[in-house]
Amino acid sequence: MQIGVPAETTAGETRVAVTPETAKKLKAQGHTLRVQSGAGLSASITDEAFQAAGCEITDAAGAFGCELVLKVRNASTSEAALMKPATTVVGMLNPFDAEGLQRLAGAGLTGFALEAAPRTTRAQSMDVLSSQANIAGYKAVMIASNLYQRFFPMLMTAAGTVKAARVVILGVGVAGLQAIATAKRLGAVIEASDVRPSVKEQVESLGAKFIDVPYETQEEKEAAEGVGGYARPMPQSWLDRQKAEVAKRVAQADVVITTALIPGRPAPVLVTEEMVRAMKPGSVIVDLAAPQGGNCPLTEPGKTVMKHGVTLVGETNLPALVAADASSLYARNVLDFLKLIVTKEAALNIDLNDDIVAACLMTKDGEVKKAK
Repeated sequence: MQIGVPAETTAGETRVAVTPETAKKLKAQGHTLRVQSGAGLSASITDEAFQAAGCEITDAAGAFGCELVLKVRNASTSEAALMKPATTVVGMLNPFDAEGLQRLAGAGLTGFALEAAPRTTRAQSMDVLSSQANIAGYKAVMIASNLYQRFFPMLMTAAGTVKAARVVILGVGVAGLQAIATAKRLGAVIEASDVRPSVKEQVESLGAKFIDVPYETQEEKEAAEGVGGYARPMPQSWLDRQKAEVAKRVAQADVVITTALIPGRPAPVLVTEEMVRAMKPGSVIVDLAAPQGGNCPLTEPGKTVMKHGVTLVGETNLPALVAADASSLYARNVLDFLKLIVTKEAALNIDLNDDIVAACLMTKDGEVKKAK
């Protein structure tokens, strides 16, 4: 099978869907790989490295002209026009982007969105949301430490003792847990909050203190358990109590990292403007929910701004700032997914009886298969 790997054209996107490591494995399975020239440069992968792995270097038309195209982001209108009908596209196509999916369907393309994979044990190796969120959590702390004008660890010097930075992390999914671990390595004092009680043990095992907000009704407890690894919207009564408790901790914090997202919905507001006003001058907020509106209403997606003496970071693609490792992990996710739709004889086989394949299939035969 001919597999195409085009360069990403989305603004700020530095990742690539295949690395020399995964290219060698695909080549060993009998596939021909055609990589667009320069596709890996932003991820520190040269054309020569791809050639050494057995890939052919081509132009955009050559990469998009293959029967299977591997991407990071969804195809633009001009990219979709370069693909033949019935071409299979695998990437992070965004199941909630109705316009983007319709674009693929209109071009007669078969599209698989890897973000839609169920969060089950069997699907872990191809869970792109987790692999990329892990990187985002790490990079969020590194950005915060760079912008914060004091040390993270406590230091005892001849000139006196410097207190450790106080870090508050709101939302303890994959990104939040990695943020805790990274901030801990840097020597910060960490507190974390999440609506799911099940994460308390994980938070404490990483050396952080869990901000506990008791549940007063059965409705609150059931919502807190979440569905499929994600939080559900919480009742207003609990949110009001959490807001008051979090406000106290945010006011004392030097760094706040927010990671709360609910798929397909605007990000919940966790840090209000009043909370920002109460923070110390020089504090930093890194808002990982910026692509979905932000957990703070003062966040400006794609920008780093200062408001009320606090620096707010609204980066919308943190994994792309760690392009080499982000590409490496993403490419392995893609490789594992391909095992489900490509036979040992290197032929395409879409088995809709497979729950992962069925969940990820977005477009086929000119139709959008998933109404998200």
